[in-house]
Amino acid sequence: MSYHQFAYIYDQLMDHAPYDKWVQFTTEIIKRKNASIKSIVDLGCGTGEITSRLAKLGYHVTGVDYSIEMLACATEKVINHKLPVNWIQQDIRKLSGFHQIDLFISYCDVMNYITELNEVETVFNHVYNSLSPNGLFIFDIHSIHYAEERLMNQTFTEVTDDLAYIWDCEQGDRQGEMFHYLTFFRKENDHYIRFDETHHQHTYDIKVYEQLLKKCGFSKIQFYRDFSLEKAFLSENSERIFIVGEK
Repeated sequence: MSYHQFAYIYDQLMDHAPYDKWVQFTTEIIKRKNASIKSIVDLGCGTGEITSRLAKLGYHVTGVDYSIEMLACATEKVINHKLPVNWIQQDIRKLSGFHQIDLFISYCDVMNYITELNEVETVFNHVYNSLSPNGLFIFDIHSIHYAEERLMNQTFTEVTDDLAYIWDCEQGDRQGEMFHYLTFFRKENDHYIRFDETHHQHTYDIKVYEQLLKKCGFSKIQFYRDFSLEKAFLSENSERIFIVGEK
């Protein structure tokens, strides 16, 4: 998966993403846990929208992403707003260099890009070992129902004056596995440039994530749905599931 060109249109594509809801959810969990949080690491931070918002609230924030291009966009934002954010280019499956972190977050279904269970476990282990005592880990995933009913075997399109895309989502061989095939047409001067992206995601049953978290040492694991701040019955029509674990 290459983000070389995708990174520079990402914010335009995500213009209506509920970033403030992710931030609100994070701060509310911190309050409810009565946690003393100073340092936050945002895994798969992308162009830094959530990272920079948390920095504005006074947290010491580090954004981690595999894409240099995404981090370049993120860096430009914080420079413009004079925010003290650290950016690190790393594959989160090989996370290293973090110690005594109070909170790790990973939003916008980043964890669904970790498609193999052994690699999910590796990420959980790295996070656990990097947390301070009583530190928190919050991440979200797509529900299997949402992936199967709303994404898989669907085609999505959008056309604006300077950007158009065709997005085909195909079901993989395993439950919860999907492949996204995207074709973009971006206007530059008086012509359009085409480029293509292929994204591979896999979401698992919440019990699988719970078992792996417990195996890595996490406790007090809680589940929330669709930005709700109440622990709720995870009905079949849940779209986004939030998982919270404590060291």
